[in-house]
Amino acid sequence: MTRPEAVVFDIGNVLMHWNPEGFYDARLGEAGRRRLFAETGIEAMNVAIDAGAPFRATVEAHAAAHPEWAEDILCWYHNWIDMASPRIEGSIALLRALRAKGVPVLALTNFGDDSFTFAQSQYDFLNEFDRAFVSARMGVIKPEAEIYRQLEEATGLAPDRLIFTDDKAENIEAAAARGWRVHLFTGWQGWAGRLVDEGLLTKTEAGL
Repeated sequence: MTRPEAVVFDIGNVLMHWNPEGFYDARLGEAGRRRLFAETGIEAMNVAIDAGAPFRATVEAHAAAHPEWAEDILCWYHNWIDMASPRIEGSIALLRALRAKGVPVLALTNFGDDSFTFAQSQYDFLNEFDRAFVSARMGVIKPEAEIYRQLEEATGLAPDRLIFTDDKAENIEAAAARGWRVHLFTGWQGWAGRLVDEGLLTKTEAGL
């Protein structure tokens, strides 16, 4: 089989851990975190940000709408980097190994506009993609088919020339339905093995 022409990475839980649950468990306890999430719809607020709503203004408006939880909700903005850590060093090494071989590496991520810009200031690897496709800037989020179509159109690559990893099965399934090669991310070693199998890296280059 011909090798893929570009590798597409999700970011959250592939290149860095995205764990607001852990942050709020430490702050409120698990029961308190469950109440916060259930009573305020804070996860839906984040989806709105990923879809293009302004980061700070959206969090502040949500806090104002839920005054009993306002201080905790504001943490979503002020302590965001604590929810988006630590880095996944094995995956970052794979990104860099691919680029060192001249393989185009793209990001396809559900991410807010301002929060992505901020994350780039904190994490060097987020500036290393050949191109980053960010949902808030595209006006569509995974797993909607349109986000995959836009990437295909922008790159000029046929679906079967792309290989994509994401930690969410629904995002992988949507890409596979378009003919993309896909890998469900459960750890960097498994992703490394898939890149070796695709002929993109040697075992040594992949850190295996």
